[in-house]
Amino acid sequence: MPNYPSAVVQSGGTKTGPMYPTLEDAYGRRFQYLRLSVTEACNFRCNYCLPNGYQSSHKPLPLNQVEIETLLQAFAALGTQKVRLTGGEPGIRRDLDKLISMCKSTSGIQKVALTTNGYNLKHKIPIWKQAGLDAINVSVDSLDPVQFAQITGHDILPKVLSGIDRAIELGYSNIKINAVLLQQFNLNQLERFIDWVKHMPVTVRFIELMETGDNRVFFRENRITGESIKSHLLEQGWTEKLKDRLGGPAKEFSHPDYAGNIGLIMPYSKDFCNSCNRLRVSSEGKLHLCLFGDSQVDLRPYLLQGDVVGTIRAIRQSLPDKKSGHFLNDGFTGSTRHLASIGG
Repeated sequence: MPNYPSAVVQSGGTKTGPMYPTLEDAYGRRFQYLRLSVTEACNFRCNYCLPNGYQSSHKPLPLNQVEIETLLQAFAALGTQKVRLTGGEPGIRRDLDKLISMCKSTSGIQKVALTTNGYNLKHKIPIWKQAGLDAINVSVDSLDPVQFAQITGHDILPKVLSGIDRAIELGYSNIKINAVLLQQFNLNQLERFIDWVKHMPVTVRFIELMETGDNRVFFRENRITGESIKSHLLEQGWTEKLKDRLGGPAKEFSHPDYAGNIGLIMPYSKDFCNSCNRLRVSSEGKLHLCLFGDSQVDLRPYLLQGDVVGTIRAIRQSLPDKKSGHFLNDGFTGSTRHLASIGG
C-alpha cells in the first residue's frame, strides 16, 4: 500500500486531496492534467511513428498497479484533475479496466480519458465505461480502408469505426478522432473527414506531423501546416470554440450545419506552449516536463516504495527545469525517439 502523507488522509483512513499547492511553473502555467503512458508497446506500425513496428527491448516492465496508485495519489495531492491513459497502445494492457477504475476512484481526479488506436474498442468499451472512463480519443488517419492499412499496417478500419459507433451507442459524446495529415499519403482525406462530421457527432482533430529523432526525412516530405487548414475552415464558415479549462492544446471549430466539430493541434504555431497544462509520465515511471524535452526525472524509486511524499517532492523539485517552450521550430526534437515512447 502507498505511504500517504498525513495531509492526504482523514481520520478513518479516507484519502482526500489536493492538500498541496497546485503545480505552477515560473511562467505562471498551472498543471492539472497528467498524461500517463501505461505501455510503450504498440501493435500498429504507423508510418509516421513506428514504421518498423514496436521493437521490444530489455527495458524494465511498465509500472504496475501499486506503483500507478502511488503516482496517482501524488499527482492528485498536487491538484491534478484530469488523467489521460496513453501508450503505445494502452488497450494492450489486460488490466486497463482496473487502471481506469483506479484513476476514477482517486479523490480529486475529475476526468479519466483514454487515447487508443481502437483495435479492440468495440469489445472493450463497455468494460471501460463500467470502470469509469469519461472520454475517449481514437486514432483514425484515413477513412479509406486501403489508405488506412497503408498508413497503420493493419486492414481493420471497419472494425475501428464500429468501435466508435459502439461508444456513441453507450452514450459517449464528443468522441475525438485523431488524424495526422501527411502530404504524400492522406491529404486527400481532408474534405472526406469534414463531410463525415456533417452527420457524425465526433470531433476530428488534425494533428501536425511532428519531427522526432527517427523521422527527420519523413517529416520534411510530409508535413502539412495546421494554419492552412484553419484558413480553409474559416472560409467555409467554421468558427473557433472556447477552450475547456482541462482541455488540451487543440483549437476546435464548430459549424451550425454540422453534427460534429473539427480540431487542429498545431505545435509549430506561435505561442503554442503558453497554454501548456499537462505533465507526462512514461510507462517506466519517468516524469517528462515536455514531450520534446531532454529533462527526465525518475520517479520509480519512490513508486517502488509506495512513497507518495517522496514522489510529490520529486515532482515539485523538477518543475523549475520546465522550459518556456519546446523549440520545435528550431529543429529541436529533444530525446524523443518516437511518439509512442511517452504517449504523444
